Amino acid sequence: MILRSLKPPEDPNQGNQTSRVSTYGLTDLDFQRIAETFPGVRRVVPVRQLQKEVRYGTRVMDARVLATRFDYQDVTGRLIQEGRFLAEQDEVSRNNVCVLGTEVSRTIFPLESSLGKRVKLGGDYYTVVGTLAPRIPIGGSVSESGKDITGEVFIPFDTARARYGLLQVRRRAGSTDMEEVELHQIVIEVDAPENVPMVANASREMLRRFHKKLDYEVVVPLELLARAAETKRIFNVVLGSIAGISLLVGGIGIMNVMLATVTERTREIGIRRALGAKRRHIVTQFLVETVVLSVGGGLLGVLLGVTIPMIIERFADMKTIVTLNAPLLAFAISAGVGVVFGLYPAWRAASMDPVEALRHE
Repeated sequence: MILRSLKPPEDPNQGNQTSRVSTYGLTDLDFQRIAETFPGVRRVVPVRQLQKEVRYGTRVMDARVLATRFDYQDVTGRLIQEGRFLAEQDEVSRNNVCVLGTEVSRTIFPLESSLGKRVKLGGDYYTVVGTLAPRIPIGGSVSESGKDITGEVFIPFDTARARYGLLQVRRRAGSTDMEEVELHQIVIEVDAPENVPMVANASREMLRRFHKKLDYEVVVPLELLARAAETKRIFNVVLGSIAGISLLVGGIGIMNVMLATVTERTREIGIRRALGAKRRHIVTQFLVETVVLSVGGGLLGVLLGVTIPMIIERFADMKTIVTLNAPLLAFAISAGVGVVFGLYPAWRAASMDPVEALRHE
């Protein structure tokens, strides 16, 4: 679970002030309440976010500097690509060490390893001890526009408190904004999946009780997964309904074609019956023709269904997956549609009176 600080809407009466201090968000007391009183909580990790310039020689970029503890990696499952993550000793000694995200590492050190290099964060120098592997954003982890979620730098939590304090100053044209946020995030590891709803409800209730303003949000990945599964189920139902309607329309089209064929070949049916053909022979004849028609359409549909994903993957750089079961199932359904909707025309052809059929012009 992730608790985040949110900046509440600004008071319009303060809009003309050139300098102000905004205090909001999660606090150290919130962190202590969760860590010490919530059942089902295994570990809790604080995170502070600083917007700093990362510089190495002439290469520079803006990055999100995240101050956190050594067990952040274990709780979040982030993977190390090179070196190591923050260690407990870095916390105790308040070492000036950092771990670079993928985007920062590639930008600042495009042709060399970043391990052991000293980068400048704001006005202080930090030694790079590791780089993180790239990660795809999940629901609720929305990065800023134009920035990868790995455009970040991790430093020890206590080091950040000692170097930068709680007050952050942002200068804009004609004004200076100062923010005082104790914690930007609290990451909670729950001991069992079934305890997640309990901890989530307890967190929401605790924050509601001790925060006068809505300056927080609670993100529960398990709830996001449940919503994604529900959305996927709804899409499956909708797409299945559309496919069913398409099959019905196609089946009716096949039946109409075969009924027209039966009408046009009435004299042929009468001649065959006069020569000794039985009703089952007539039924078999028209069923075979119907199945050939539907199977031909099914083969064409399967060919398009396999080719289009290849074209998308080739030109849109989007990974597509087509399993063997899907074309086989589609082909079997198309043949089944031919049999089902060909029964009535075949039965109607077999039910004709041979004498009347011979008189048909």
